[in-house]
Amino acid sequence: MTSWTADELRRVGDADELHVTSLRPDGSLRPSVTIWVVRVGDDLYIRSAYGPQNGWFRRARASGAGRIRAGGVERDVTFAETPAEVHAAIDAAYHAKYDRYGERIVRTVVGDAVAPLTIRLVPKDASAG
Repeated sequence: MTSWTADELRRVGDADELHVTSLRPDGSLRPSVTIWVVRVGDDLYIRSAYGPQNGWFRRARASGAGRIRAGGVERDVTFAETPAEVHAAIDAAYHAKYDRYGERIVRTVVGDAVAPLTIRLVPKDASAG
């Protein structure tokens, strides 16, 4: 398994928005969706603000892989489960990064109700197919 470089973590983690796309069954990429991203330690996380039926979230879960673009970084990724013990830190990261947008919008991506809607972005090895 590959990990993020320190530069990638900084650039993606500092980016206000991330473009995420998932793979179709034929391996082609779907159109990207713009969402928020947070960094906790050496990992990057995204959450579905509008529930489990949100199209990008359902497609990401179903495909298990896709591509992200943010902060000048573009990487193929897998969409992984998030350990339960990290959710409070993810909430704190969302608050620290996005509270300037107001409570109404930030509360769509924090709390126990959205914890199951969290995806950990794991970079794929650039040399892997």
